[in-house]
Amino acid sequence: MFRTSKQWAPVPLRLMLGASFFYHGWPKLVSWEGHQGFVGMLGSLGVPAPGITAWLVALAEIVGGLALIAGAFVAIVSVVLIVDMVVAMFMVHLPNGFNFVHITGMGPQGPVFGMPGAEVNLLYIAGLLALVIGGAGGWSVDALLQDRKGPL
Repeated sequence: MFRTSKQWAPVPLRLMLGASFFYHGWPKLVSWEGHQGFVGMLGSLGVPAPGITAWLVALAEIVGGLALIAGAFVAIVSVVLIVDMVVAMFMVHLPNGFNFVHITGMGPQGPVFGMPGAEVNLLYIAGLLALVIGGAGGWSVDALLQDRKGPL
């Protein structure tokens, strides 16, 4: 019989969330077009200091994604990324409803898609909250640091 352990439950969630944040943060930082496009989008939404905000969001997503993958400071990083997702949800996605797939019409090639709704933001937030509550789990820097400290 296959036995499970609570220490392993957060690992796939942590790895997937980490990879996803890294994936979405990378072009905001290293691609001139991606970064400038993000700055422009933030500016059009009325975000204060869009140039600085774009750098901060990109760094939070890249560093946060890598930290989640490594399992380092998972609770702190998760809170920062929850703030990132809440702001994105209210500023960008919520006006488009709930559904991730937002079809705005039909074209000659099929459906025309608009900005996604808040569904994925809420999934990210739920996953990050699970990591805040349950911890980083196995194969993590947090677990190694806890093991070095010994039992509390």
